[in-house]
Amino acid sequence: MEKVKILIVDDEEHILELIAYNLSQNGFKVFTATCIQEADRILEDEVVDLTLLDIMLPDMDGMTALKKYRSNPKTQNMPIIMVTAKAEEIDKIIGLELGADDYITKPFSVREVVARVNAVVRRNQRIEKSTNKEAQELNYKGLRLDIESHTVFFGDQQLELTLKEFEILKILMQNKGRVMTREVLLDRIWGYEYYGETRTVDVHIRYLRSKLTQYGLEDCIETVRGVGYRFTKE
Repeated sequence: MEKVKILIVDDEEHILELIAYNLSQNGFKVFTATCIQEADRILEDEVVDLTLLDIMLPDMDGMTALKKYRSNPKTQNMPIIMVTAKAEEIDKIIGLELGADDYITKPFSVREVVARVNAVVRRNQRIEKSTNKEAQELNYKGLRLDIESHTVFFGDQQLELTLKEFEILKILMQNKGRVMTREVLLDRIWGYEYYGETRTVDVHIRYLRSKLTQYGLEDCIETVRGVGYRFTKE
């Protein structure tokens, strides 16, 4: 069985070596880079299953790199965990809005890093398996979500959604009229082991709504105060 491939991007050598060693010991195939230029060279030749990306890097800050990877068709669905010494809430929110899958702040325990990597990898594998099993289209007032091709269109215009935005929209559309709690959305999309807070769901919903608003669909996702979200019935 092919090993899961992890790319670690961090310019602090001791942290790079520590994480690389422990992930290797846990059965992952590990690639390392100390800057974005090195990371880009690796990503040209390898399709990695997850990237651990530091924010403070010498040639490009991690947030800019995250945005770049999310706009590249080859890497737009690659799971990315931000690793940083910045612990402020605003930094976490910006990272999540740009498409980060998780956010680890330094100092951290190696066990925590391994646990989060496992959680994100399993969640991503579960999504891919679910997508491969299903072959159907969901529709709402000109909005078409194709589960098999993993695309969303309004008319002939394709919506550029991140992996988690797509999954949130799919789950809500599959359960039209039903309230989906934040905890349920976290469980289904981020996985049982996800360490984040329910605020994560709110951030992604807000970002998803802003994209739907462009097509006059700002009201299709309703907020049920104190509970969660519901996709309105036609």
